[in-house]
Amino acid sequence: VDECVTVMNPCGTGMDQTCNDPNTASSSPNDYVCTCNVDMSVTKTNGPATCTNDECSPNPCDTSQMQTCNDPNSSPSSTGDYVCSCPNGVTATGASVATCIVDECVTVMNPCGTGMDQTCNDPNTAANSLHDFVCTCTADMSITRVDGPASCTSDECNPNPCDTAQSQTCNDPNQSAGSTGDYVCTCPNGVSATGGKVAQCVVDECQPSPCGSDQTCNDPNKASNVLHDFTCTCNADMSIVQTDGPANTSCTKDECSPTNPCGSQTCNDPVQTFASVGDYTCTCAASSSPNDYVCTCNADMSVTKTNGPATCTNLAFIHW
Repeated sequence: VDECVTVMNPCGTGMDQTCNDPNTASSSPNDYVCTCNVDMSVTKTNGPATCTNDECSPNPCDTSQMQTCNDPNSSPSSTGDYVCSCPNGVTATGASVATCIVDECVTVMNPCGTGMDQTCNDPNTAANSLHDFVCTCTADMSITRVDGPASCTSDECNPNPCDTAQSQTCNDPNQSAGSTGDYVCTCPNGVSATGGKVAQCVVDECQPSPCGSDQTCNDPNKASNVLHDFTCTCNADMSIVQTDGPANTSCTKDECSPTNPCGSQTCNDPVQTFASVGDYTCTCAASSSPNDYVCTCNADMSVTKTNGPATCTNLAFIHW
């Protein structure tokens, strides 16, 4: 009685073992032997041998590092040959559990942002040491942040600290977080000051001069928030001054105009300042009938001459 034939599946349902019944006499039951094909030293009498020993079940690898296990030879006699594999491909065999290198500066997308203003460093690249990468600002290495982008910029011009009443603009040439007080306030005419020194913009209302050509302009306060304080002073008479506009429109006063004080005579004002009055002169017009005057002798009024002296001599007194 060959039990390897008569017994149903004496060595299991698989194809991994061979059955042998050394004594087929009916008086010798339960003596068949199952031998593992992959390892013939592994046998069992009267039943299936244990031909597999999957060392990866349960997983002996470091699951905290997301390691997977593979047992290339799962025969019972093959031990310690399982392989632990890290997600990045690093492996170790058997008891030498792999130390997975997971550089978050490489595996994490844009760990320090999309800009080029900071560098990334992962001090511990073991797979079970995550969220420890450090972002360091390139412009100021004292500014760092763990597990995320550092704040490397600090625009001191937002909001504008300059004097907007003077129409000043602000510029921060170095916007690193460690650079403070270097912003520049600039006036419309180019005058500037740095940091806490807010610029005093020079706005000279006399450039160009709003006064007349016969006047001098002076702006006593050139700050851009002090307007309409310029004065116009007459050159001919400095006592005549006007603020925020030309002095009396004109610095001259012609006493002969618009009303002629001389009537039909010609008028002339030699000094036409407001302080000079009563110095005009009246001049008679030239005669339209010149050289027509007549000289008449007193002794003899019949004796006359036009345009010159008459000859008035009395001949009766002449003695011969």
